[in-house]
Amino acid sequence: MTDASTLPIVRIVDVHKSFGLVPVLQGVSLDIARGEVACIIGPSGSGKSTLLRCINALVPIDQGSILIENEEINTPSLDKLTLRRKVGMVFQQYNLFPHRTALQNVMMAPIHVLKQDKAAVETRARALLKKVRLEGKEDSFPGELSGGQQQRVAIARSLAMNPKVMLFDEVTAALDPETVKEVLVTIRELAEEGMTCVLVTHEMGFAREVGNHVYFTDKGKIVEHGPPAEFFANASHPRTREFLNQIL
Repeated sequence: MTDASTLPIVRIVDVHKSFGLVPVLQGVSLDIARGEVACIIGPSGSGKSTLLRCINALVPIDQGSILIENEEINTPSLDKLTLRRKVGMVFQQYNLFPHRTALQNVMMAPIHVLKQDKAAVETRARALLKKVRLEGKEDSFPGELSGGQQQRVAIARSLAMNPKVMLFDEVTAALDPETVKEVLVTIRELAEEGMTCVLVTHEMGFAREVGNHVYFTDKGKIVEHGPPAEFFANASHPRTREFLNQIL
C-alpha cells in the first residue's frame, strides 16, 4: 500500500481547457510534491492563471485529471468547501472587503464558512497578521494600507483556512517595486516553513532563488521544466531560450 505522504500533493494529468473555440490548456501534466515550491512562468496568454484556477476548481476542466491529496477534484460530487480548505489562492487583485478592517477580512471565512469559534479565530487572525508583519494594522481598512500591505492581508486571509497548498497568481504584478519585496519575503517564509506553493510569477530572480522546480508554458503546453539552476542556465528548448533572453 502506497504511503500517502509520498504521493504528490497535486497531480495534474493531461488537462485540457478551452474557452469557446480558444484552447487555453492543451494536455498539461505535472506533479507537485509536499513542501515543494513550483514556479510557473511564460508569456501572457499561455494558460498559467487558468491552470491555477483549474487546480482550485474555480474553472472546470474539459479533459484530464487533477488530484489533490489523491482525490479527484474534477467531479460533480466534489465538496467545494473541503477543497477550499485544502487549497488557498491569492490573486493579483487583493479582493479585500473595503468596509472591513484587516483583522475582520482575515476572520470572515473561518467564522462564516467554517463556523469556527470567534474568539479562537480572532486569536489566530492576529497571529497571522503578525506573521505577515502587519502587527499594528489590525484595525486599518484596506484603503488605509499600501498595495503590498493589502496583498499580505490577502495572504493571511487565505492562510486562515489552514490550507495544505497555496496558489499565488502573479501576486506582485499590480504592486509598485518598493512593495514587491515585502510580499516575496512573506512567500519565502511560507516556503521555508514547508508550505506547498504554486506560483505564477514574472519574478525570475525569486523563482531561481526559492523555487524547487520551474515550468515554462507557451500556448497552453508545458514546453520545458526543471530545477531552477539547470532551467535558467541550460534551457534546451528554443522557445524557452527565446523567452528567457527577452526577460533576463
